[in-house]
Amino acid sequence: MLDKVKYTPDYIKLHSPEVFKLAEASESVTHLRKSLSQFAYKMVYDTFKNYDDFSEGSIIRVRDCARSLTRILTRRSEDKAKFSFAKAVRDIAKNKPRPDLTPAFYAELLHLLIGIQGRGQGRSLSDMHLFPTKLKGRNAARYRSRQLDELDSEMQVRLDRFKHGLKRSIIKKRMENRSRILSYFNATERQWFKWEWQVKHILRDAKTISQLVYLSDEEKSTIERAESENIPFGITPYYLSLMDNSPKSKNDKAIRAQVIPPSDYITSLINTDRHDGCMDFMKESDTSPIDLITRRYPTICIFKPFNTCPQICVYCQRNWEIKDAMEPNSLAPLEKIDDAIQWIKDHPSIQEVLITGGDPFAMSDSTLRSILQKVAAIPSIERIRIGSRTLVTMPMRFTDKLAAMLKRLRLPGKRQVAVVTHVQHPYEITPEMTEAVEKLRSIGIPVYNQLVYTFFSSRRFEASSLRRILARVGIEPYYTFNTKGKEETSDYRVPIARLLQEQKEEARLLPGISRTDEAVYNVPGLGKNYLRARQNRDLVSILPNGARLHEFHPWEKKISSHIQTHISEDVPILDYLERLEAMGEDISDYQTIWYYF
Repeated sequence: MLDKVKYTPDYIKLHSPEVFKLAEASESVTHLRKSLSQFAYKMVYDTFKNYDDFSEGSIIRVRDCARSLTRILTRRSEDKAKFSFAKAVRDIAKNKPRPDLTPAFYAELLHLLIGIQGRGQGRSLSDMHLFPTKLKGRNAARYRSRQLDELDSEMQVRLDRFKHGLKRSIIKKRMENRSRILSYFNATERQWFKWEWQVKHILRDAKTISQLVYLSDEEKSTIERAESENIPFGITPYYLSLMDNSPKSKNDKAIRAQVIPPSDYITSLINTDRHDGCMDFMKESDTSPIDLITRRYPTICIFKPFNTCPQICVYCQRNWEIKDAMEPNSLAPLEKIDDAIQWIKDHPSIQEVLITGGDPFAMSDSTLRSILQKVAAIPSIERIRIGSRTLVTMPMRFTDKLAAMLKRLRLPGKRQVAVVTHVQHPYEITPEMTEAVEKLRSIGIPVYNQLVYTFFSSRRFEASSLRRILARVGIEPYYTFNTKGKEETSDYRVPIARLLQEQKEEARLLPGISRTDEAVYNVPGLGKNYLRARQNRDLVSILPNGARLHEFHPWEKKISSHIQTHISEDVPILDYLERLEAMGEDISDYQTIWYYF
């Protein structure tokens, strides 16, 4: 349980007396910056000098905390943050009132200062099971093997918390849901497996949905508000059948969160002009040399001929562009499509086209075929990548006819066709999805997954459970995206530290094929920043509300000196942990989160 007593000035002073002695004696903020930087250097030097007295984990913790502290203390960081961390420490030392400083700030300060001393809460799961031994040879190997068995047993318990749709009991419940939905629409099983029927019966209002599956009062209210305010919303009958028809179920939280907007999201969109570009978080308007094309990298471009989907994801990157599920007239005019294709042809450095939107597989076969054939005819194109969530929302779209058409586009050794999808949670994986994936793989089309690491997929081993099952059904983990810092989707955001913790403590325990995706932060206007590499970003400051402020260096920083960095405010770690605790999580299981920078 979170102990708020620890996140107070008196408690922190008690546990870091040397720091606050320096702060109290400081003549100025400038003087304190220098004193604390020297203190950080001394702690690192002493720790590495007297390394026999510290565990390897403690040594690394001292190094990381010292590096973060010295970066925060620089004048450049203070200018970027418009906040002086050093002044806050000095004011605390001198007992000056600082009502702007929150418990989340004190939590960060406490863990940073005790971490720099080689202390701090939390051990990873592997720390609890893997211990060094003086044994040698076969005896050492057997001892290590027993430790790994124990570690795996505990990991399996945690992985198995998260149910997936390939379990018999889950399949049975969903068949019951399907029967109830078909009865409501007076439809047949054969119709259910026609994707055109799914599109025709997209569910858009709370009254209908509540007759087919349990909705809480809050869910009904937000759906009604979305409808009245013309906020994009829609659920396919198939995806609705994945929801549990019970108020007590906790298995489908991620599925509901994917499509049912929270109240704050609705309020934010009501107060924003969605179509004036202000919600264009990724600054696509600044990277679109022509309508329908976005280009951020030398050899690939995004092509968006179709601007709608069978189902609306709440935190969609393009929620400012998409008006509604299967909105009429969402196909771009033919002349714009042809102009975009000609632009690609005129830029032979483009070797790969990512066709997305909107969801390309929501187009008719004839329209999709026409567009794909035109792209394939461009001499420079080596790969056509199709970004789609229909494997999750409407897997019956992958008909034999569609598969045959995609197969004809492949030219082994010359042109690859790939599908990139977005499976968000193990509960979304079903036999129908598995069958569709197998159909694609059987004709030589690989399927990759891009996970968005939201609050609803961020519990211990939740994302790892997803990756493990994805690999079993033939979908390769590709990217894990840190949730974008869009104001309207704040309920979905997770601290970067939690994603780093997941990658290094949970995903690392899985076999390589089940875990080798890349954790990234999408820098607006510039593209992916690889979070695994610390040199791609800096911790600039810890703000009064406890949020970490990060500076991201774009992908071309080693190529060009003329670059702009990106500053982003993160989610306060304490706020995130409080949300987890409120939903019943054991917070002691997350304590190492403070030491991922």
